[in-house]
Amino acid sequence: MSRPGAATGRRRPIRPEWPVTGALLLLLVVANGGLASLLQGTTWWWLMALVSGTVLLGLAGLRRVGIAESLTSVAGFGILLATVTLLFGGGTGLLWLIPSPETIDRFGTLVDSGLESIRQQGTPADPVPGILLLLSAGAGVIAVMMHLLAITLRVPALAGLPALVPVAVPGLIVDGGADPLALSLTAISFLILLRVDVRVRRAWEVENPPAGPNTPRVYGPVRRRGPGPLWGSMVVGSIGVVGALLLSIATPAVPGGGFAGTRGVGMLLFARGVTPLINLGQDLRQTQSSPALHYRTTASQPPYLKLLTLDNFVGVTWMARVEPTDPDSNVEAIALPQGLSSNVATRETKTQIVIDSVATRWLPTPFAPKKVTGLVGDWYWDRSTSTIASANSITRGQQYTVTALELAPTAEQLRAAGTRYPASIRRTLDLPGNRPAIIDQTARNVTSGAISPYDAAVALQDYLRGSEFSYDTDAPVAEGYDGGGVDVVGKFLAVKRGYCVHFASAMAVMARSIGIPARIAIGYLPGSRSTSYIEGRDRFNVDAHDLHAWPELYFGGIGWVAFEPTPGRGTVPAYTRATDAQAPLGSLVTGLPSAAPRRADPGGGNPSLGLRAATTQTGDVDGARTVSAALAAVLILLMLPGGARALRRQGRRRRVRAGPGAAGWAWDELADTAVDHGTRVRDTETPRELVARLELLPGLDSPPAGDPVDALRRLLVAAERHRFGRPGADMPGEVSAGLAADLDQVTRAIHAGASWPVRIRAIVLPASLRRPSKVARNESLPVDA
Repeated sequence: MSRPGAATGRRRPIRPEWPVTGALLLLLVVANGGLASLLQGTTWWWLMALVSGTVLLGLAGLRRVGIAESLTSVAGFGILLATVTLLFGGGTGLLWLIPSPETIDRFGTLVDSGLESIRQQGTPADPVPGILLLLSAGAGVIAVMMHLLAITLRVPALAGLPALVPVAVPGLIVDGGADPLALSLTAISFLILLRVDVRVRRAWEVENPPAGPNTPRVYGPVRRRGPGPLWGSMVVGSIGVVGALLLSIATPAVPGGGFAGTRGVGMLLFARGVTPLINLGQDLRQTQSSPALHYRTTASQPPYLKLLTLDNFVGVTWMARVEPTDPDSNVEAIALPQGLSSNVATRETKTQIVIDSVATRWLPTPFAPKKVTGLVGDWYWDRSTSTIASANSITRGQQYTVTALELAPTAEQLRAAGTRYPASIRRTLDLPGNRPAIIDQTARNVTSGAISPYDAAVALQDYLRGSEFSYDTDAPVAEGYDGGGVDVVGKFLAVKRGYCVHFASAMAVMARSIGIPARIAIGYLPGSRSTSYIEGRDRFNVDAHDLHAWPELYFGGIGWVAFEPTPGRGTVPAYTRATDAQAPLGSLVTGLPSAAPRRADPGGGNPSLGLRAATTQTGDVDGARTVSAALAAVLILLMLPGGARALRRQGRRRRVRAGPGAAGWAWDELADTAVDHGTRVRDTETPRELVARLELLPGLDSPPAGDPVDALRRLLVAAERHRFGRPGADMPGEVSAGLAADLDQVTRAIHAGASWPVRIRAIVLPASLRRPSKVARNESLPVDA
């Protein structure tokens, strides 16, 4: 008798690896689209799709040429490494594909910048190269996991779990839960995967049964109790998708992130951090605020409290530069600010600060700190930015005293400053090449009559504070240019309406365009004076509405100098007004107190910093890391039992096909399959008694039941021959292969005949893991007493 499907003119089915791989790729690229709410543009999606497709199609090709199943996952990671080396290695890899030591260093730099961008950027984030590398690597890892589950272990229902990661994560970060459209499309793709696996794999197995005895076998349909393949697929997919949706809705959005955490980012690709500039408008539009800190000071004027400095462009977005921590730069002895000479008048001050609710790894201090005492944890200073940060501590609950220098440069000193800058300063002249032309043109027009960099800086400040510009928190959102990148600055200079981030960024970018080193400082305004008066000093209260952004420009022999281009907030620095050339720097903060009306007060400029979330009572990034770790642990725990059972099943099948002890391994797998599907297997019963009970199971007890029942009886005969036969007699290879086919047919019939809850439990929580393998333990079945 000819094999099924061998009739002339009947098309033979295609191998299952290719259609299942296509269904996996469809599921993964659709699931990756769930990250759209976190990222700008679509470049990241195409890149993730390219990496996912390369990994999955490469693995399918390797399987087609006969690679061992045990090596597929290793090969998948090799393909992933070669792909990211080609895309992100910058030509440093051998043959552009094999990573070299230089490639590893480049990857480390990109990963560091990507993690820092994740902490600083908000949503939607600019997908800078470091983030693209992390996304591509993550997509490749998920692709390898999905291939392992769906094709190598043949449990496609579990392959949907890794795909839920990019769909569910946005629901934990942005308000409103996961995107219902993304979940729906992912569910459809998941059902397609299950259906393709059932139809294509079965058709292939029917047409290509394993080599066995000469007796022909026909794979007939088996009557099932409960849902069939299509309905079972729909039920499994619905459970997973509804579970992800409910989880994303029930779990509160992860707070904190950008400035409220340590170096780690946990398991989540994105914490709910915000860029120091991107969400300022959201904070300004908040009617409620909370106390941030309070302080007392000996300074002649209450100081600005600086947190961090943005001096680096990643793409078109301002970022804080990532610098390695120097363990020797402790806060008990801080060097003078970069570029400061002894010709500039200074005065030592002491400021006692108590943190109320701010939780950030950057320490609020007056500019030019010399020493900080009373801190808990490890804190380090950065001479280039005059900021203090910690790698393992946050500010909440800290009480400390800052000894600082109050600087008082004069207009004459600033005008006489040189323009020869050291290399560390010249890098603060960098600008994105694709910036809007209006930036350079406006800067040249405004500073055309300036005779020095100082006069040009004053001209820029006066222009932005002039009558052409107005403070507005709503216009940037309404017209789509919120934030502080160079693209936003171009739109702001055309519209001439914005808030402190727009003014600070515009002045810094225009200053760089005409050759003046510039950066943006983020911190707090002096706050409001309270009625408390202790030890001869006033108490100043600072709340979240006092967050502010201002530009700092560099002048040789003086160093970094603050300017105030935002109209209506405080007064301009004294050294920018000829009539007050000798006034101390502190006079720049003598403007409106923080008690002024918030909506009309530009100084309420809250650059978000991640501090809006940081001043809440949540656990900030610690909470994000906890949630991430918990989700990862749940995912791993869900996958472990089914994965362990699948590995045991595959190992036994290989031993059955190998020949030696085949009957014992086949019987052990048959017994475990029965246990997984709710049939009790007693140690005291004989194989013949167990077969008599198995023949009554759905899928084996109803016509046409001849094939699975006959296969079951052949397994019984082989097991009894193995038990009572002459020791050491190995089974012929052809008989062993037939035994493997019989085992597959019986186990499929048992699984198909069970109800869908039992089938799901058998895959996810197999009960046989609690039952030791007799063959693995004794190398043969025990002889009945």
